[in-house]
Amino acid sequence: MSLVASCHWSLHVTGRFMSLVVSCHWSLHVTGRIMSLIIDGYNLLNATNIVGRGRGRSSLERARNALLNMLTSRLSEDEIATTTVVFDAKEAPPGLPDVSRHRGVTVHFARGFDEADDLIEQLIRADNVPRSLTVVSSDHRIQRAARRRRATAIDSDRWFRQLVAHKHDHESESPPVDEKPEGQLSPDEVQRWLKEFE
Repeated sequence: MSLVASCHWSLHVTGRFMSLVVSCHWSLHVTGRIMSLIIDGYNLLNATNIVGRGRGRSSLERARNALLNMLTSRLSEDEIATTTVVFDAKEAPPGLPDVSRHRGVTVHFARGFDEADDLIEQLIRADNVPRSLTVVSSDHRIQRAARRRRATAIDSDRWFRQLVAHKHDHESESPPVDEKPEGQLSPDEVQRWLKEFE
């Protein structure tokens, strides 16, 4: 753990009087911090090829829940506590607040925003330790926003494949980043995930 100060000073001269103004911003850096995750929900849902049975709002809600359940089963408790999933508000479940928790994961519906991307960019800008932030989205706009803050950006399909391929040992700080696997999940894999997490 280290305490870091960033100070600015200015010298003001008025006639015979001189004043020195010093302002400091202190920040506490904790080594070994768990990487925070911001996940573009529908982008990851599309990459997983998880779809609910049937059509309409209830089908989409089942697919969202299957995705969130899969995440909470694969991430460590520390990772769950620092994970935020953002969905567009257009298909939000009625009566659900803009921000809720799903088994420890923070879930945002982007009400008041044109699209989820706008909220995700706001969350990236608001993160106070962006170098410890991983942003999961294949959207180039979101990836650029993450890189501007020196956060890690990773494609949804790549991150999901790594999450599925590697049995997470709950001791690591973030999903491993290897070569991008090719292709999508097979229909059998999708059905297995749906059955396991619905």
